[in-house]
Amino acid sequence: MANIHRDKQLRVGQNRGDTIKPAQCTLVPDAPGQLPSDHGWNLQRDGDRVRPLIDELKSMGVRVSLFMDADCGQIELAAGHGADRVELYTEPYARAFESGSYEQSLKQYADAAKAAQDLGMGVNAGHDLNLQNVGTFCGIGGICEVSIGHALISEALEMGLAQTVKAYLEILSR
Repeated sequence: MANIHRDKQLRVGQNRGDTIKPAQCTLVPDAPGQLPSDHGWNLQRDGDRVRPLIDELKSMGVRVSLFMDADCGQIELAAGHGADRVELYTEPYARAFESGSYEQSLKQYADAAKAAQDLGMGVNAGHDLNLQNVGTFCGIGGICEVSIGHALISEALEMGLAQTVKAYLEILSR
């Protein structure tokens, strides 16, 4: 587990002094104690607070991703603040997929992903993606990573972990 201490150094565990350097850090705008995430950054409001964190992480050689709604204006601000990637908050898409009427939502995500890519950023995605909806979502193209930990474990309770991982890998390799 990586913790960001008040001294802003990334360290492993609570009592160890081993400094680590993760490949990527995704900054999420959750309030203390908030579970689960329910929105992306509003960089018009929070940009001045986020920018020094981005700069510091990048100075350590860490790729920085910002958790963002599928809002092209906010995506543009993320690029302007120095983010390397965005992670699109996908709960609205997942809810639309469940209802069977997701085409408009998927187009909004495709537009946001393209905007990020056109600005030189990579695109990750996550929140409520699962075996049923992740393939359709990734069909928008250019998705580098998906965050599927919760769904993967939940689905593994029924299918077994090895079978669930195999199913995700099969879907994501298309």
